[in-house]
Amino acid sequence: MRHVVMFSGGIGSWAAARRVPSPKTLLFTDTLIEDADLYRFLEEAAANVGGDLVRIAEGRTPWEVYHDRRFLGNSRFDPCSHVLKRRPADIWLKTNCDPADTTIYVGIDWTEEHRYIRLRDLRAKQGWNYQAPLCEAPFLTKGQMILELKAAGIAPPRLYSEGFSHNNCGGFCCKAGQGQFANLLRVKPALYAEHEAKEEALRAHLGKDVSMMTDRTGDGKKKPLTMRTLRLRIEAGEQVDMFDIGGCGCFA
Repeated sequence: MRHVVMFSGGIGSWAAARRVPSPKTLLFTDTLIEDADLYRFLEEAAANVGGDLVRIAEGRTPWEVYHDRRFLGNSRFDPCSHVLKRRPADIWLKTNCDPADTTIYVGIDWTEEHRYIRLRDLRAKQGWNYQAPLCEAPFLTKGQMILELKAAGIAPPRLYSEGFSHNNCGGFCCKAGQGQFANLLRVKPALYAEHEAKEEALRAHLGKDVSMMTDRTGDGKKKPLTMRTLRLRIEAGEQVDMFDIGGCGCFA
């Protein structure tokens, strides 16, 4: 039996990989906009769990995908996840593995088991066996996983200590909400400015009033909320929804 772990660079994929039998392959799909510390963590985490780390990359960044697709990713639809994460992983699996003797593991934990069930059932129809070790006892919180990571002598990914809920895409995500983007502006203003400029450039290229975030202020109706508008509101001292952090769910 071949064991393949979707090794995203997050604490969940490390904790899940520890429960996977050896020998195992740790498959990392690179979006090319990752935080530099993610690569340090990948190497140390792979050495700790004893897996063979494999890195694959489609070759484009999320912004290049949005430009080529003429579509800005948002909380409802994320073409970057399909193009840069799921499709490269699927191609690698079909090229290197036989569904009859391969089990694939994801780092989804018990707090989001519904995501795992949806993924498991979809992939089963395609002939693949997906499992989520963290949806089984002993059940761990992210805080407990981080304590166990430190006990193993590995420093957690720095994005966690900077207030981000996941360690993907350098703190950026088209599915991110106001809270996550506000945090990105606070801790990485230069990176925020870079993504803001790319959003404005794509809006101009498309000639459409589109955005990643949604604004419901005023009459409660959905309106585009650009990174530029959010920054100006924050700089003006206006209230933003810090609980709206969105969600990173590239493989589900």
